[in-house]
Amino acid sequence: MALAPLVEPAAELTQDEVRRYSRHLIIPDVGMSGQKRLKNAKVLVIGAGGLGSPALLYLAAAGVGTLGIVEFDEVDESNLQRQIIHGQSDIGKSKAVSAQESIAETNPLVNVIVHEERLENDNVLGIFEQYDLIVDGTDNFATRYLVNDAAVILGKPYVWGSIFRFEGQVSVFWAQEGPQYRDLYPEPPPPGMVPSCAEGGVLGVLCASIGSIMVTEAIKLITGIGDPLIGRLMVYDALEMRYTTLKIGRDPQGEPITKLMDDYEAFCGAISDEAAEAAADSTISVTQLDSMLKEREEGTRDFVLVDVREQNEYEINKIPGSVLIPKGEFLNGNAFDQLPQDKQVVLHCKSGARSAEALAVLKGAGYSDAVHVGGGVVAWVNQVDPSQPSY
Repeated sequence: MALAPLVEPAAELTQDEVRRYSRHLIIPDVGMSGQKRLKNAKVLVIGAGGLGSPALLYLAAAGVGTLGIVEFDEVDESNLQRQIIHGQSDIGKSKAVSAQESIAETNPLVNVIVHEERLENDNVLGIFEQYDLIVDGTDNFATRYLVNDAAVILGKPYVWGSIFRFEGQVSVFWAQEGPQYRDLYPEPPPPGMVPSCAEGGVLGVLCASIGSIMVTEAIKLITGIGDPLIGRLMVYDALEMRYTTLKIGRDPQGEPITKLMDDYEAFCGAISDEAAEAAADSTISVTQLDSMLKEREEGTRDFVLVDVREQNEYEINKIPGSVLIPKGEFLNGNAFDQLPQDKQVVLHCKSGARSAEALAVLKGAGYSDAVHVGGGVVAWVNQVDPSQPSY
């Protein structure tokens, strides 16, 4: 069901704008009125990463008059596989500034507002108030719930997208017209159950597929055309090349959202309470591990170093002298057949989250002297062995 246009039309289009947007103007459903609404629209894109990159470029190309960018990170070489708004010369640069410069090349008529800060409780409402529509391309649950709650409180619609490996999801959440994010996901998944894209990977081109759908939904909301994905979840399977649409309803048991939560990070929990407790006094640094490995080579110390990542990650880089036993083997109990009973066990993963979860399993099984490496192989490459690639 089509909704009324979200934005009133601007007074006019200039000759330059008419020439630039002519292919929109000759579409009867968009026309001069729809393009004027796009010109008058203020859209905030959260994140200039995998989904934010195509979203920002296509929103700019479509003629959205004001684009806001919330982004605090810097461009890294590993971003370039999917974050197409950035280039080789942008490595080390602020992602927000890099995105702003790319947008200026795509469409200099667009006004870009940069919010070079992390989205948090104390700034989210003030930032959101400046915009008509939110486009959420974040990749962590804490920010997703924060975005949802702020949008509900302010009555703002937002387009949400998510990607992982070969699958993407898109929906439009607007509490005034239909479901919100908490109706689809009332609570975050248990810590460690859903790997991030940094852990599990993502097909680069999937970002373009999902990002372009998100922009399509934004244009429909702004201009009042078509049937937006309110009350529907679109799921895309790239390997099967299949789109599936599922209905979403309001949760009758859902609590009204009248204020922000005190701590979204704690609500979503990167690691379980058991893992945090296990790691509290059993975490070593990579420099400590480096000393321990040298002692092991000299024969003055003995332990087993276990990498709990997946095989494909292990093939990218590794800490010398480690053996691979993926975290899943600890969770199903198979790891214990591969571990010695008479040596200390030292665990590591990419950043320390998965190894903390595996450490909790070991502690529960009586391996009282087991430890894990804070910062994982990322810290190892940064602080000990920069000759290895990072990911």
